[in-house]
Amino acid sequence: MSGSDSLASRLASGDRRALAKAITLIESTRPADRAAADALLEAILPQSGGAIRVGLSGTPGAGKSTFIEAFGTYLTAAGHKVAVLAVDPSSRRSGGSILGDKTRMERLSRDRNAFIRPSPAGEELGGVARRTREAILAVEAAGFDVVLVETVGVGQSETAVADMTDLFVLIHAPGGGDELQGVKRGIMELADMVVVNKADGDLLPAARRSAADLKGALHLMRPKHKGWTVPVLLVSALEEKGIAEVWAGIGEFRALLGESGLKAARQEQALAWMAAALRDGLLAALAADEDIAKETQRLEADVSAGRITPPAAAERLLARFLQT
Repeated sequence: MSGSDSLASRLASGDRRALAKAITLIESTRPADRAAADALLEAILPQSGGAIRVGLSGTPGAGKSTFIEAFGTYLTAAGHKVAVLAVDPSSRRSGGSILGDKTRMERLSRDRNAFIRPSPAGEELGGVARRTREAILAVEAAGFDVVLVETVGVGQSETAVADMTDLFVLIHAPGGGDELQGVKRGIMELADMVVVNKADGDLLPAARRSAADLKGALHLMRPKHKGWTVPVLLVSALEEKGIAEVWAGIGEFRALLGESGLKAARQEQALAWMAAALRDGLLAALAADEDIAKETQRLEADVSAGRITPPAAAERLLARFLQT
Protein backbone atom coordinates (compact mmCIF):
# COMPACT_ATOMS: atom_id res chain seq x y z
CA MET A 1 0.00 0.00 0.00
CA SER A 2 1.42 3.38 -1.03
CA GLY A 3 1.77 6.30 1.37
CA SER A 4 -1.19 8.14 -0.15
CA ASP A 5 -3.38 5.00 0.02
CA SER A 6 -2.44 4.47 3.66
CA LEU A 7 -3.21 8.10 4.52
CA ALA A 8 -6.48 7.91 2.60
CA SER A 9 -7.50 4.77 4.54
CA ARG A 10 -6.74 6.45 7.85
CA LEU A 11 -8.71 9.49 6.75
CA ALA A 12 -11.72 7.34 5.89
CA SER A 13 -11.61 5.86 9.40
CA GLY A 14 -11.88 9.36 10.90
CA ASP A 15 -8.29 9.52 12.17
CA ARG A 16 -7.82 13.18 13.19
CA ARG A 17 -4.02 12.95 13.06
CA ALA A 18 -4.28 11.64 9.52
CA LEU A 19 -6.57 14.57 8.66
CA ALA A 20 -4.11 17.09 10.06
CA LYS A 21 -1.27 15.39 8.18
CA ALA A 22 -3.31 15.33 4.97
CA ILE A 23 -4.08 19.05 5.12
CA THR A 24 -0.45 19.85 5.94
CA LEU A 25 0.54 17.89 2.82
CA ILE A 26 -2.11 19.70 0.76
CA GLU A 27 -0.87 23.08 2.02
CA SER A 28 2.78 22.35 1.29
CA THR A 29 4.42 24.50 -1.37
CA ARG A 30 7.27 22.03 -1.89
CA PRO A 31 7.21 20.62 -5.44
CA ALA A 32 8.06 17.16 -4.06
CA ASP A 33 4.86 17.19 -1.95
CA ARG A 34 2.57 18.24 -4.79
CA ALA A 35 2.61 14.81 -6.46
CA ALA A 36 1.83 13.11 -3.13
CA ALA A 37 -0.98 15.57 -2.44
CA ASP A 38 -2.47 15.00 -5.90
CA ALA A 39 -2.34 11.23 -5.39
CA LEU A 40 -4.05 11.58 -2.02
CA LEU A 41 -6.80 13.79 -3.43
CA GLU A 42 -7.44 11.32 -6.24
CA ALA A 43 -7.71 8.50 -3.70
CA ILE A 44 -10.19 10.33 -1.44
CA LEU A 45 -12.32 11.92 -4.17
CA PRO A 46 -14.93 9.10 -4.15
CA GLN A 47 -15.43 9.59 -0.38
CA SER A 48 -15.87 13.37 -0.63
CA GLY A 49 -18.82 15.54 -1.61
CA GLY A 50 -21.29 14.42 1.04
CA ALA A 51 -21.14 17.49 3.28
CA ILE A 52 -23.19 20.66 3.37
CA ARG A 53 -20.75 23.44 2.48
CA VAL A 54 -21.57 26.83 3.98
CA GLY A 55 -19.60 30.01 3.26
CA LEU A 56 -19.46 32.73 5.91
CA SER A 57 -18.34 36.33 5.91
CA GLY A 58 -19.01 39.18 8.29
CA THR A 59 -18.79 42.91 8.66
CA PRO A 60 -16.32 44.22 11.29
CA GLY A 61 -17.70 43.81 14.80
CA ALA A 62 -20.42 41.38 13.72
CA GLY A 63 -19.28 38.70 16.19
CA LYS A 64 -18.49 36.17 13.49
CA SER A 65 -16.33 33.96 15.71
CA THR A 66 -18.99 33.91 18.43
CA PHE A 67 -21.61 32.98 15.83
CA ILE A 68 -19.50 30.21 14.30
CA GLU A 69 -18.80 28.73 17.73
CA ALA A 70 -22.49 28.84 18.73
CA PHE A 71 -23.59 27.45 15.35
CA GLY A 72 -20.93 24.73 15.32
CA THR A 73 -21.72 23.69 18.88
CA TYR A 74 -25.43 23.54 18.05
CA LEU A 75 -24.69 21.26 15.09
CA THR A 76 -22.38 18.90 16.98
CA ALA A 77 -24.99 18.61 19.75
CA ALA A 78 -27.45 17.57 17.02
CA GLY A 79 -25.10 14.77 15.94
CA HIS A 80 -23.23 16.48 13.10
CA LYS A 81 -19.48 16.60 12.56
CA VAL A 82 -18.38 20.16 11.78
CA ALA A 83 -15.20 21.39 10.10
CA VAL A 84 -14.28 25.09 10.08
CA LEU A 85 -11.86 26.19 7.36
CA ALA A 86 -10.68 29.68 6.49
CA VAL A 87 -9.68 31.62 3.41
CA ASP A 88 -7.26 34.35 4.51
CA PRO A 89 -5.15 35.89 1.74
CA SER A 90 -4.00 38.65 4.11
CA SER A 91 -2.64 36.41 6.87
CA ARG A 92 1.01 36.96 5.94
CA ARG A 93 0.56 40.68 6.53
CA SER A 94 -1.86 40.55 9.46
CA GLY A 95 -0.36 37.66 11.37
CA GLY A 96 -3.34 35.40 10.66
CA SER A 97 -6.52 36.59 12.35
CA ILE A 98 -8.04 33.11 12.03
CA LEU A 99 -5.59 31.90 14.65
CA GLY A 100 -7.13 34.44 16.98
CA ASP A 101 -10.56 33.16 15.98
CA LYS A 102 -9.50 29.64 16.89
CA THR A 103 -8.45 30.85 20.34
CA ARG A 104 -11.78 32.64 20.79
CA MET A 105 -13.65 29.52 19.62
CA GLU A 106 -12.18 27.60 22.51
CA ARG A 107 -15.30 25.57 23.30
CA LEU A 108 -15.73 24.43 19.71
CA SER A 109 -12.03 23.66 19.32
CA ARG A 110 -12.30 21.22 22.26
CA ASP A 111 -15.33 19.48 20.75
CA ARG A 112 -14.38 15.99 19.49
CA ASN A 113 -16.89 16.36 16.65
CA ALA A 114 -15.42 19.64 15.41
CA PHE A 115 -12.25 20.52 13.50
CA ILE A 116 -10.88 24.05 13.04
CA ARG A 117 -8.16 24.77 10.52
CA PRO A 118 -6.77 27.99 9.03
CA SER A 119 -5.63 28.26 5.46
CA PRO A 120 -1.92 28.87 4.96
CA ALA A 121 -0.55 32.37 4.61
CA GLY A 122 -0.03 33.37 1.02
CA GLU A 123 0.45 36.31 -1.26
CA GLU A 124 -1.95 35.10 -3.91
CA LEU A 125 -5.62 34.44 -3.24
CA GLY A 126 -5.79 31.77 -5.95
CA GLY A 127 -3.33 29.49 -4.16
CA VAL A 128 -5.10 29.87 -0.83
CA ALA A 129 -8.49 29.21 -2.43
CA ARG A 130 -7.16 26.12 -4.19
CA ARG A 131 -5.80 24.66 -0.96
CA THR A 132 -9.05 25.42 0.85
CA ARG A 133 -11.00 23.56 -1.85
CA GLU A 134 -8.67 20.61 -1.42
CA ALA A 135 -9.04 20.79 2.37
CA ILE A 136 -12.82 20.57 1.93
CA LEU A 137 -12.35 17.23 0.14
CA ALA A 138 -10.10 16.01 2.96
CA VAL A 139 -12.49 16.86 5.81
CA GLU A 140 -15.40 15.35 3.88
CA ALA A 141 -13.43 12.14 3.35
CA ALA A 142 -12.77 12.11 7.11
CA GLY A 143 -16.51 12.06 7.79
CA PHE A 144 -17.36 15.70 8.47
CA ASP A 145 -20.86 16.36 7.15
CA VAL A 146 -20.96 20.15 7.62
CA VAL A 147 -18.11 22.34 6.37
CA LEU A 148 -18.05 26.01 7.34
CA VAL A 149 -15.70 28.02 5.12
CA GLU A 150 -15.11 31.49 6.47
CA THR A 151 -13.35 34.39 4.88
CA VAL A 152 -11.21 36.45 7.24
CA GLY A 153 -9.73 38.52 4.45
CA VAL A 154 -11.46 41.25 2.48
CA GLY A 155 -12.61 41.86 -1.09
CA GLN A 156 -12.06 39.03 -3.55
CA SER A 157 -11.93 36.37 -0.82
CA GLU A 158 -15.74 36.55 -0.42
CA THR A 159 -16.16 35.64 -4.09
CA ALA A 160 -13.67 32.79 -3.68
CA VAL A 161 -15.61 31.37 -0.72
CA ALA A 162 -18.96 31.72 -2.50
CA ASP A 163 -17.48 29.81 -5.46
CA MET A 164 -16.58 26.77 -3.34
CA THR A 165 -19.67 26.45 -1.12
CA ASP A 166 -23.35 25.57 -1.50
CA LEU A 167 -24.68 28.59 0.36
CA PHE A 168 -23.14 31.94 1.38
CA VAL A 169 -24.08 33.61 4.68
CA LEU A 170 -23.37 37.26 5.44
CA ILE A 171 -23.15 38.08 9.15
CA HIS A 172 -24.00 41.68 10.00
CA ALA A 173 -23.72 43.77 13.15
CA PRO A 174 -26.66 45.85 14.44
CA GLY A 175 -26.70 49.37 13.08
CA GLY A 176 -28.70 51.84 11.04
CA GLY A 177 -28.72 52.87 7.40
CA ASP A 178 -25.31 54.53 7.65
CA GLU A 179 -23.73 51.20 8.60
CA LEU A 180 -25.22 49.61 5.48
CA GLN A 181 -23.04 51.88 3.37
CA GLY A 182 -20.07 49.83 4.58
CA VAL A 183 -21.47 46.64 3.08
CA LYS A 184 -20.35 46.37 -0.53
CA ARG A 185 -23.12 45.70 -3.02
CA GLY A 186 -21.09 42.87 -4.52
CA ILE A 187 -20.96 41.06 -1.18
CA MET A 188 -24.69 41.58 -0.67
CA GLU A 189 -25.32 40.07 -4.10
CA LEU A 190 -23.36 36.97 -3.08
CA ALA A 191 -25.51 36.36 0.00
CA ASP A 192 -28.00 33.51 0.12
CA MET A 193 -28.79 34.32 3.75
CA VAL A 194 -28.15 37.32 6.01
CA VAL A 195 -27.72 36.97 9.76
CA VAL A 196 -28.00 40.04 11.99
CA ASN A 197 -26.07 38.99 15.08
CA LYS A 198 -26.05 40.51 18.58
CA ALA A 199 -29.85 40.76 18.57
CA ASP A 200 -30.03 40.89 22.35
CA GLY A 201 -30.18 43.36 25.24
CA ASP A 202 -29.80 47.04 24.37
CA LEU A 203 -28.81 46.15 20.79
CA LEU A 204 -32.08 44.37 19.98
CA PRO A 205 -33.88 47.50 18.64
CA ALA A 206 -30.85 48.37 16.47
CA ALA A 207 -30.70 44.77 15.22
CA ARG A 208 -34.36 44.94 14.21
CA ARG A 209 -33.76 48.20 12.34
CA SER A 210 -30.74 46.66 10.58
CA ALA A 211 -32.81 43.65 9.55
CA ALA A 212 -35.49 45.91 8.08
CA ASP A 213 -32.89 47.99 6.20
CA LEU A 214 -31.18 44.87 4.86
CA LYS A 215 -34.47 43.39 3.68
CA GLY A 216 -35.19 46.64 1.83
CA ALA A 217 -31.75 46.63 0.20
CA LEU A 218 -32.02 42.98 -0.82
CA HIS A 219 -35.47 43.59 -2.31
CA LEU A 220 -33.87 45.94 -4.84
CA MET A 221 -31.38 43.32 -6.00
CA ARG A 222 -31.85 40.71 -8.67
CA PRO A 223 -32.55 37.29 -7.10
CA LYS A 224 -29.52 35.00 -7.14
CA HIS A 225 -31.63 31.84 -7.26
CA LYS A 226 -35.08 31.49 -8.81
CA GLY A 227 -37.71 30.94 -6.15
CA TRP A 228 -35.44 31.95 -3.26
CA THR A 229 -35.93 35.14 -1.26
CA VAL A 230 -32.82 35.83 0.79
CA PRO A 231 -33.90 35.60 4.45
CA VAL A 232 -32.66 38.11 7.02
CA LEU A 233 -32.54 36.41 10.41
CA LEU A 234 -32.10 37.89 13.88
CA VAL A 235 -29.61 35.93 15.96
CA SER A 236 -28.00 36.24 19.36
CA ALA A 237 -24.94 34.01 19.28
CA LEU A 238 -24.16 35.05 22.85
CA GLU A 239 -27.54 33.81 24.08
CA GLU A 240 -27.66 31.09 21.41
CA LYS A 241 -30.99 32.33 20.07
CA GLY A 242 -31.96 32.07 16.43
CA ILE A 243 -29.30 29.43 15.69
CA ALA A 244 -31.88 26.72 14.97
CA GLU A 245 -33.62 29.06 12.51
CA VAL A 246 -30.33 29.55 10.62
CA TRP A 247 -29.90 25.79 10.26
CA ALA A 248 -33.53 25.40 9.21
CA GLY A 249 -33.03 28.09 6.57
CA ILE A 250 -30.00 26.26 5.22
CA GLY A 251 -32.09 23.12 4.99
CA GLU A 252 -34.82 24.99 3.08
CA PHE A 253 -32.24 26.34 0.64
CA ARG A 254 -30.80 22.87 0.04
CA ALA A 255 -34.31 21.51 -0.50
CA LEU A 256 -35.00 24.26 -3.05
CA LEU A 257 -31.84 23.39 -4.97
CA GLY A 258 -32.62 19.68 -4.88
CA GLU A 259 -30.07 17.01 -5.68
CA SER A 260 -29.94 17.92 -9.36
CA GLY A 261 -29.50 21.63 -8.63
CA LEU A 262 -26.76 20.97 -6.09
CA LYS A 263 -24.98 18.60 -8.48
CA ALA A 264 -25.12 21.15 -11.31
CA ALA A 265 -23.79 23.93 -9.05
CA ARG A 266 -20.88 21.79 -7.85
CA GLN A 267 -20.07 20.69 -11.40
CA GLU A 268 -19.91 24.35 -12.43
CA GLN A 269 -17.63 25.09 -9.46
CA ALA A 270 -15.37 22.16 -10.35
CA LEU A 271 -14.98 23.35 -13.94
CA ALA A 272 -14.22 26.89 -12.72
CA TRP A 273 -11.63 25.41 -10.34
CA MET A 274 -10.03 23.54 -13.23
CA ALA A 275 -9.88 26.73 -15.32
CA ALA A 276 -8.35 28.66 -12.42
CA ALA A 277 -5.76 25.92 -11.83
CA LEU A 278 -4.87 26.00 -15.54
CA ARG A 279 -4.38 29.79 -15.42
CA ASP A 280 -2.27 29.51 -12.27
CA GLY A 281 -0.16 26.78 -13.88
CA LEU A 282 0.43 28.80 -17.03
CA LEU A 283 1.43 31.89 -15.05
CA ALA A 284 3.80 29.80 -12.92
CA ALA A 285 5.35 28.29 -16.05
CA LEU A 286 5.81 31.74 -17.57
CA ALA A 287 7.44 33.03 -14.40
CA ALA A 288 9.81 30.05 -14.25
CA ASP A 289 11.13 30.55 -17.81
CA GLU A 290 14.25 32.77 -17.65
CA ASP A 291 14.00 33.96 -21.28
CA ILE A 292 10.34 34.81 -20.83
CA ALA A 293 11.14 36.64 -17.58
CA LYS A 294 13.69 38.83 -19.40
CA GLU A 295 11.25 39.49 -22.24
CA THR A 296 8.58 40.33 -19.66
CA GLN A 297 10.81 43.01 -18.14
CA ARG A 298 11.43 44.53 -21.57
CA LEU A 299 7.76 44.53 -22.47
CA GLU A 300 6.77 45.94 -19.09
CA ALA A 301 9.08 48.88 -19.79
CA ASP A 302 7.47 49.32 -23.20
CA VAL A 303 3.97 49.19 -21.71
CA SER A 304 4.89 51.72 -19.03
CA ALA A 305 6.37 54.03 -21.67
CA GLY A 306 3.28 53.72 -23.86
CA ARG A 307 5.17 52.10 -26.75
CA ILE A 308 2.89 49.04 -26.82
CA THR A 309 -0.58 48.22 -25.54
CA PRO A 310 -0.92 45.74 -22.61
CA PRO A 311 -2.94 43.21 -24.68
CA ALA A 312 -0.35 43.28 -27.46
CA ALA A 313 2.47 42.74 -24.95
CA ALA A 314 0.61 39.81 -23.39
CA GLU A 315 -0.01 38.24 -26.82
CA ARG A 316 3.67 38.61 -27.70
CA LEU A 317 4.74 36.92 -24.46
CA LEU A 318 2.28 34.08 -24.94
CA ALA A 319 3.31 33.54 -28.54
CA ARG A 320 6.97 33.36 -27.56
CA PHE A 321 6.25 30.96 -24.71
CA LEU A 322 4.28 28.64 -26.97
CA GLN A 323 7.20 28.55 -29.43
CA THR A 324 9.65 27.33 -26.76
